[in-house]
Amino acid sequence: MTQQTSILFVCLGNICRSPTAHGVFERLIEQEGLSARFYIDSAGTAAYHVGKAPDPRTQAAAKRRGYPLEHLRARAVDMSDFERFDYILAMDDANLRELRSLCPRGFRGHLGLFLDFAEGVKHKEVPDPYYTSGDQGFEEVLDLVEKASQGLYRHLLQEAGR
Repeated sequence: MTQQTSILFVCLGNICRSPTAHGVFERLIEQEGLSARFYIDSAGTAAYHVGKAPDPRTQAAAKRRGYPLEHLRARAVDMSDFERFDYILAMDDANLRELRSLCPRGFRGHLGLFLDFAEGVKHKEVPDPYYTSGDQGFEEVLDLVEKASQGLYRHLLQEAGR
């Protein structure tokens, strides 16, 4: 990989799933010594929580696995994202539909579901843990995001010819 690859993770409010994916993938590339080769961000299709940190339950679950998320702040998807990002990855079909409705005709990047990169999972979508009680929903999100992050990383290496 010689040029920087940009990846945007997208969910509804940008306080649970997409910041989790942002933090997990960011840590993965840091551990591989490839931070300079990627630009990672996350956003929501709705502007409900702009400027807010990830949900405290999201942060707690991520922190237990060594993923710091406290530096992240929610933002909404912007039309310029279609110019700036090579990969725009939605957490579920509803957000993918919204992104497709916004996507300009000239977008040359990859627009799809994040879990398409996860091997061996029965889910197609990362479930929204926001309205769940307890930690299980947030742990499940982490499990899925970790698998999809590994798959995305392998895909990007293969695409780069490594």
